Amino acid sequence: MGLISVENMEFYAFHGCFAAEAIVGNRFLVDLWIEEDASKSAETDNIDDAVSYFHAYQIVKQQMMIRSNLLENVGQRILDALYREMIGIKYAKVKVSKMAPPMGGPIERVSLTMER
Repeated sequence: MGLISVENMEFYAFHGCFAAEAIVGNRFLVDLWIEEDASKSAETDNIDDAVSYFHAYQIVKQQMMIRSNLLENVGQRILDALYREMIGIKYAKVKVSKMAPPMGGPIERVSLTMER
């Protein structure tokens, strides 16, 4: 097995329940882990035999641009799209972090992690 990790993908998006978040937006970081059977790609050295982390990034980017109220919705959409659009995923985990959320005090981030 192989574990692909794509870490600290940064996006500016408009997720959140407050009206101002839909206008002003915020910084988000996304971490992604994908487990795959890497035996064939390790032997052939052919990208067609591997789970493409470039394709995974494109899927995450596309989903991050769709506005949501909740991080749970964003995380679920990312997982759904990964499994729908990619072959060879045995397990996936995604962590979506909203940086400096508007909560009335200094907070570095709030995060949600989902896996399937």
